[in-house]
Amino acid sequence: MTQFDDREQAYEKEFARNEEFDFKVNARRNKLLGLWAAEKMGLSGDAADAYAKEVIASDFEEAGDEDVYQKVHGDLSTKGVDFSEHQIRREMENLAIKAREQMSAELKG
Repeated sequence: MTQFDDREQAYEKEFARNEEFDFKVNARRNKLLGLWAAEKMGLSGDAADAYAKEVIASDFEEAGDEDVYQKVHGDLSTKGVDFSEHQIRREMENLAIKAREQMSAELKG
């Protein structure tokens, strides 16, 4: 192999690791968001955990975060919990930061 091939493989491995990390961060964010929304809806324990799993699964419906937002917003509205789009999206951003910090800390061990 040439140095170019070695470098190309190294970049491909790094890209794959970064994509996997981002996927895990996003899933963690969705779990945290689901637990946050569950609390606002008065769910706790197993019911809150089950709802968080529903939020995680909702992310596979379409690309991007819109499916997750729609799920949480719709469920909060159905339960009569009033949050604006801005409040929910801000919480999503804050939880994304928290999820990234948690995942980074776990990697560092």
